[in-house]
Amino acid sequence: MSNAKAVTDADFATEVLSSSKPIMVDFWAEWCGPCRAVSPILDKIAEEHADKIDIVKLDVDANPETAMKYGITSIPAMYVFKDGEVVKRMVGAKPKPAIEADLAEFIA
Repeated sequence: MSNAKAVTDADFATEVLSSSKPIMVDFWAEWCGPCRAVSPILDKIAEEHADKIDIVKLDVDANPETAMKYGITSIPAMYVFKDGEVVKRMVGAKPKPAIEADLAEFIA
């Protein structure tokens, strides 16, 4: 489905919170149509901006602990973490230019 690395409740702190560069977490679920629609867009952004930002996926159904910790109530939700803190929140499927505009401060 996606080239993005999957993260879990178990490795979230290691993979996301201790990352030295900005990392966007795509909170998603298999049954979510908009999540499936945005996935290839995120893959493309990750590929084009691999030197500036990492993009990972967290399945909210399989990893409820992390989803609950960050108050995920609507998906897709895309949170950018920097130095262990949430610095940007985006909710809902958007076209690639809109997502890139939201990420401009990280990928410019």
